Amino acid sequence: MNERQNLRIGRTLMEMTIANHIVRIDRDQCIGSGNCVKVAPQIFEIDEDNLVRFREEIGSITAEQLIEACDVCPVDALSVIDATGQQIVPRS
Repeated sequence: MNERQNLRIGRTLMEMTIANHIVRIDRDQCIGSGNCVKVAPQIFEIDEDNLVRFREEIGSITAEQLIEACDVCPVDALSVIDATGQQIVPRS
C-alpha cells in the first residue's frame, strides 16, 4: 500500500513519500510534457498552470513503475530517493 507522508508544498517544490521512496517535483523545471502522467496517472496530474503535481488521492503503484514514471521526465523535474537515501532518479 502507498503511503502519503511528508507532503510539503512550497511555491516550487513538492515532496511525498510513495512506495517507500521520496519523490520530489521541481515545478520550476517542469515543462508540462505529461510523460510522468502517461506512465503513472494514479500518482501525477497536470494542473491549471500546465505543470505536474501529485494527485489529491493517489492510487497504488509499484516502486518500479514509480521510478519509470519519474525517469521519463525530459528535464529531470522529478527525482526519486530510495529508503537508504540514495538518489536513483535522475540517473547520474
